[in-house]
Amino acid sequence: MEPVVIEQFFLGCLAHASYVVSSEGIAAVIDPQRDVDLYIDFAKQHNLKIAHIIETHLHADFVSGHHELAERTGARIYLGEDAQATFPHTAIKDGDTLQFGNARFNFLHTPGHTIEGVCAVLTDLASPAQPRAVFTGDTLFVGDVGRPDLSADHTPQELAAMLYQSLHDKLLTLPDDTEIFPAHGAGSLCGRQMGSERSSTIGKQRRTNYALLARTQDEFIHLLTDSLPPRPEYFGRDVELNRHGASSINELPAPKPLLAPEVLRLQSGGAIVLDTRPAMEFAVAHVPGSVHIALSGQYASWAARILGLDKGIILVGEDADQLRESQLRLARVGIEHVDAYLDGGITGWLKGGYELDYIPQVSVQELAELQEKEKDHLAILDVREPGEVETGAFDNSIRIPLGQLAGRTSELDPSKLLVVHCKGGYRSSIASSILRRAGLREIADLTGGFDAWMAAAQQETQPAH
Repeated sequence: MEPVVIEQFFLGCLAHASYVVSSEGIAAVIDPQRDVDLYIDFAKQHNLKIAHIIETHLHADFVSGHHELAERTGARIYLGEDAQATFPHTAIKDGDTLQFGNARFNFLHTPGHTIEGVCAVLTDLASPAQPRAVFTGDTLFVGDVGRPDLSADHTPQELAAMLYQSLHDKLLTLPDDTEIFPAHGAGSLCGRQMGSERSSTIGKQRRTNYALLARTQDEFIHLLTDSLPPRPEYFGRDVELNRHGASSINELPAPKPLLAPEVLRLQSGGAIVLDTRPAMEFAVAHVPGSVHIALSGQYASWAARILGLDKGIILVGEDADQLRESQLRLARVGIEHVDAYLDGGITGWLKGGYELDYIPQVSVQELAELQEKEKDHLAILDVREPGEVETGAFDNSIRIPLGQLAGRTSELDPSKLLVVHCKGGYRSSIASSILRRAGLREIADLTGGFDAWMAAAQQETQPAH
């Protein structure tokens, strides 16, 4: 008997993992991303028929491709019975099974992250003595568990209690060497302390996962809910898109080129000019009032958190390939109004006769000098998450996580020079663009972020050879 094959597809921009599980020419896709060509191409390359699509829950941080994938392959969608989905699907309840070839899935209803959440326990019938793996969705991650605040009808405390029971009464009863394959990795907004590994085992998580080490249900509830970061506003919108099934990504029209005067007119009417170039290029020269989110990092999730899903977007990018990639990544989180791009980029703006803006950069050495010479005129803004700040921070810095910054700029003193930093520089560039849009002129971005500051400090303390 041929063993069951598991293929993981990891989308770094959203820290999202999806899977193709195949046996004897039949495949199931688990938690697909919105652009589904990669699964269809994989199936063609390996002579597979995609017959099943399993959703562990209604995802909140990205738009799933289950609807398009089902239409293009004829596959059946499986989803927890409490999802109230409006598209054709098979409602899963606790104890249901799905079998094809040598693959058998046993479904566990595991509410807590969401009400409808399920985990899929895979047994390979080539060696059926015990389960081979469990696809845990957002119930159990490597190093973390799902956030318990995605239900409008239940409090985080109620959801955390459900999650505790799902983990201890169901998942942790599986053998220790059962592999776990979650729907997200480090960097996802669905957890706080995820590890960088893409998979693990039940036994390893039992020993090392901070949430599973809670001694009681009450301790677990407090651990998860006492300092929950705010839930991004777009989460609820993505859940509804997934409940009804999103349209094909190929139906989205390509953004149109616009000359600088038209871009300025639309920007004045509320459109967002979104610059996706590397941070240093943005800092040196950009369209005044534009938002900067570099395409190199977790671009789409930051765009959704900061801009929402409904604003018209005008892109500023480096080339046609990057503009297409930008539109695709935005569509993955439900931003579909990417109507245009600045023809010619920054050069096109200059040809229109318009001025550019810039944001000064300071090195760690320059910041040290400012701390000595401009102490009363200087303020440091830390836009990292609270958990990061706990590991080390500048004394007397102002601490506003990036996701909250746009609504809290009034807390900043415009008469001071505001040096902005994050861990490595990605988020501080976004923050600087938000501050400049809000009218703050006396700002600078710390090159290399807090990591660079700490590296310089360590270098100073090392003895000379």
